[in-house]
Amino acid sequence: MKNDTNQTFSPERGTFSFSHSMVEAGKRRLGHIRIWRQSTGCAPTCSQRIIICAFGLITAAVTRYQIWAEPGAQQNNPENAIQVQNTEKHLPPPVLKGAVSAEEAISKRRSVRSFKGDSLSMEQLSQLLWAAQGITDEQRHLRTAPSAGATYPLIVYVATEDGLHRYEPASHSLTLHYDADIRRELADAAYGQRWIQECSGCLIFTAVYSRTAARYGHRAERYVHMEAGHAAQNVHIQAVALGLGSCPVGAFDDAKVGRLLRLPQGEEPLYIIPIGTPK
Repeated sequence: MKNDTNQTFSPERGTFSFSHSMVEAGKRRLGHIRIWRQSTGCAPTCSQRIIICAFGLITAAVTRYQIWAEPGAQQNNPENAIQVQNTEKHLPPPVLKGAVSAEEAISKRRSVRSFKGDSLSMEQLSQLLWAAQGITDEQRHLRTAPSAGATYPLIVYVATEDGLHRYEPASHSLTLHYDADIRRELADAAYGQRWIQECSGCLIFTAVYSRTAARYGHRAERYVHMEAGHAAQNVHIQAVALGLGSCPVGAFDDAKVGRLLRLPQGEEPLYIIPIGTPK
């Protein structure tokens, strides 16, 4: 949900805030007080003034809430979906010894663009996200993919039918970013690559360049891109080991994807990886 001066209702907190539009409505009620004085020949009492002003503020709040809650105006549009905070879902611990060797997984890796469409299990999501950015050294907080100076600029999101989640490496969990299936809109933002819509789930890498730039200056950009490649290859190899297919996608409209993911300033989309069971 957009955070601007016109927003008056916060669904995640269940509260109203006094926006600019509501204050303006209150001012209009003061005009109604003047009309009262002109029509009755006397000024309203203190209690009548309070009732007039309160009525104006309540009317403005209810009107804006009705606009926000109108069926189809918000809920059916992922770009207007309700952002949800502090909804954490812990993932199963990753399995560190699998049935497929690294060599076999590397030899079988191919870009897959046709999926059956079945859902990813929590165990599969756990392995894929751990491969991307999971913690492998609890004391030093080091991760599965190398990072220049351990600055870790990458953030991983996963888009499924259950909504858009953000991966939290420290707790190996998912936080609900907002409650909408964005795969169709993500495919549109990627110039119509339909396998993004048809996959079981999409991993989306974003980057906060400033984390690495604070240490490495102008060389940070190349280091961040190298790290994205390291993490993505981990995901592709892990997908093969799980009997899944994946496809690297770098062709998309950065601005559209950024808006769709509701990225804050300074965080940019880098990589989309649709994943699923190959047909």
